[in-house]
Amino acid sequence: MGDGSSGPTMDLMRSEPMQLVQLIIPIESAYRTISYLGDLGLFQFNDLNAEKSPFQRTYAAQIKRCAEMARKLRFFKEQMRKAGLSPSTKSLRSGDIDLDHLEVTLGELESELIEINSNNEMLQHTYNELSEYKLVLQKAGELFHSAQSIVAAQQGELELYNTTEQSVERSLLLEQEMTMDPSKQVKLGYISGLVAREKSMAFERILFRATRGNVFLKQTVLENAVVDPVSGDEVEKNVFVVFYSGERAKNKILKLCEGFGANRYPFTEDLNKQFQIISQVSGRLAELKTTIDAGLAHRSNLLQTIGFEFEQWNFLVKKEKSIYHILNMLNMDVTKKCLVAEGWCPVFAKDQIQNGLRRATLDSNSQIGAIFHVLQTKESPPTFFQTNKFTSAFQEIVDAYGVAKYQEANPSVYTIVTFPFLFAVMFGDWGHGICLLLATLYLIIREKKLSSQKLGDIMEMAFSGRYVIMMMGIFSIYTGLIYNEFFSVPFELFGPSAYGCRDQSCRDAYTAGLVKVHATYPFGLDPKWHGSRSELPFLNSMKMKMSILFGVAQMNLGIIMSYFNAKFFGDNINIWYQFVPQMIFLNSLFGYLSLLIIVKWCTGSQADLYHVMIYMFLSPTDDLDDNQLFIGQKFFQILLLLSALAAVPWMMFPKPFLLKKRHEERFQGQSYARLDSNDYPPEIEPHSVSHNHEEFEFSEVFVHQLIHTIEFVLGAVSNTASYLRLWALSLAHSELSSVFYDKVLLLAWGYNSIIARGIGLCVFIFATVGVLLVMETLSAFLHALRLHWVEFQNKFYVGDGYKFYPFSFASLGQDDE
Repeated sequence: MGDGSSGPTMDLMRSEPMQLVQLIIPIESAYRTISYLGDLGLFQFNDLNAEKSPFQRTYAAQIKRCAEMARKLRFFKEQMRKAGLSPSTKSLRSGDIDLDHLEVTLGELESELIEINSNNEMLQHTYNELSEYKLVLQKAGELFHSAQSIVAAQQGELELYNTTEQSVERSLLLEQEMTMDPSKQVKLGYISGLVAREKSMAFERILFRATRGNVFLKQTVLENAVVDPVSGDEVEKNVFVVFYSGERAKNKILKLCEGFGANRYPFTEDLNKQFQIISQVSGRLAELKTTIDAGLAHRSNLLQTIGFEFEQWNFLVKKEKSIYHILNMLNMDVTKKCLVAEGWCPVFAKDQIQNGLRRATLDSNSQIGAIFHVLQTKESPPTFFQTNKFTSAFQEIVDAYGVAKYQEANPSVYTIVTFPFLFAVMFGDWGHGICLLLATLYLIIREKKLSSQKLGDIMEMAFSGRYVIMMMGIFSIYTGLIYNEFFSVPFELFGPSAYGCRDQSCRDAYTAGLVKVHATYPFGLDPKWHGSRSELPFLNSMKMKMSILFGVAQMNLGIIMSYFNAKFFGDNINIWYQFVPQMIFLNSLFGYLSLLIIVKWCTGSQADLYHVMIYMFLSPTDDLDDNQLFIGQKFFQILLLLSALAAVPWMMFPKPFLLKKRHEERFQGQSYARLDSNDYPPEIEPHSVSHNHEEFEFSEVFVHQLIHTIEFVLGAVSNTASYLRLWALSLAHSELSSVFYDKVLLLAWGYNSIIARGIGLCVFIFATVGVLLVMETLSAFLHALRLHWVEFQNKFYVGDGYKFYPFSFASLGQDDE
């Protein structure tokens, strides 16, 4: 495993060498030991008490205590959020803080804050009720005053028609009224209050039905929403007055008011009493407003004090909880008064961990030091790559497919270059590439400030992948210069075009051919070819063949990576019976196709490569005639075809028999191996070789190899065809860009109106940003991701490992529990 004296390898190709370690820690120094290891962040603890529930573990009480403090901190954070405050990030971390003192402080602050909130809620409830009462007094008073005015007007009209007969009749009525029993006179009662406006129609309808129409309801709309005393929300309401007769009707009205959530308030007809009550309510509201403002100011000051220390307290509680969580994962030896820990650490971290153990022993005044012991195991170690802010995003792209097996070749080394390059092949436009580059440069320049802020989900993804997008922009500028496209417009950046019109009347956009008048354009596509009749066939041919070349090259790289994997693990079977036949099969067919493409480009031949490849299988002995590109091509094709046919059984049959023979020799004592050797290929290695004579399923291994062979043979065809997406998306991006430029910008610029040109420019900008810089970027990104995950990594990458997650306080900054 190594002596631990060297530093980290920083080798992206292979993960860091790991070792399984046992720590024997005295109880009195256990807390400080775990704390120092958390600061170091290079030790991953294994749970030695997995069979125990959280409540059965030794430090369950301490965990519960920390959880209670964390609950109080969450309560403070929620209160600060409601108050529009945020925890201060400028508070300096002092030295050690007494956790007992912090617990008492948090309890006192919580009690005080709860009391302030309770008093404020009560005062606010009273204030809202009085506010509604004042509105009822005002609006109901207006209703009664309006009714009295109408009655007075009606009485004035009746006096105009007083006659003798009417006087006699009135006398009779008056006499009848005077002789009537006063107990039989009907007196109307009324109930006033407020009801939500959205419920007012239903309230009126059900009130009419419940009382069979024996009530009179009058409503007035309030102009502004009022704060409901019960819910505390702003609600649009109506003031109502219900006139009724009888106790039964009153009881029904009261129940309906309760069912509809209508708040009832008393009202008097006496104007003097109305003014007196309104005056008293207004004075009470002013007093309550002053008291509430004073309470809110005190609450705000208290929350600001908490916010200044919040981050420090939160980190301390999380740190304390994480330490006891790790202590609960250790075995306790009561007789020897020590704790036993097991876990993984990088080989280079041995000295740092031992220094931390010695420091913990000294600081805790322990008489016995901790013991660091390396264990031998057949268990697969975790995978740990040393990355930085530039390489971490590329590593995440690979890890999203699967974490590399321990010491397995890491595809992210090549992904740093191949991923943005394949993206750029599909996105080639140096104008769009500059836009991507400028956007990511802004994120990179302000990364310190943005890293401490909470961004949205989309912005968070863009920020975390800023260096990937930067590389995508740089490569897009490069391929855009090759395609000579700047928002679909060609430029003569590297000199004049090599072609010109053959006469004065020709136009290059509609001419069948151009005359060469200068030297060949030095870099990229000649600008005169854009818009010419010969542009599209040439681009189609060039990009299609270029896609095949890139695909075959990357698939060959994947097979070569499988060789390095097998070589590293000492797996000679996979070298000779997987790597070699795969290389022969792939290059006998598609490697040969790539050779033909290059030869055709170099010689300028008019040979039909489709015809060559098809009849290579259908009629390999026929003459090539005009499709011959070099001498001896017919014999060479027959040799390649036979090699490809021979590679299939070479991959399929020998490997299962050799594995069976190796297994029998291993357990019959005919060969011997060290305990830490790796005789089995990675894909069939037993989980634990310590089992005596584990059964070898030959049929299972044979079927697995058969499936693997068929998958590779068919995949060689489908994967090569899959790389044609480079060609398709490149043409689609170019055509979309051309459509936006010709049909939007140039069309709008053809008008002599500034408004039309402005509208056209805005549409062009929004279409370019929305479609080409967002949707097309995402599309090309996903296709490049697929090419790496499926077409490249499936040639060599197993990806069945698991990440190294060391215990580290640096990861406690995230909002997780």
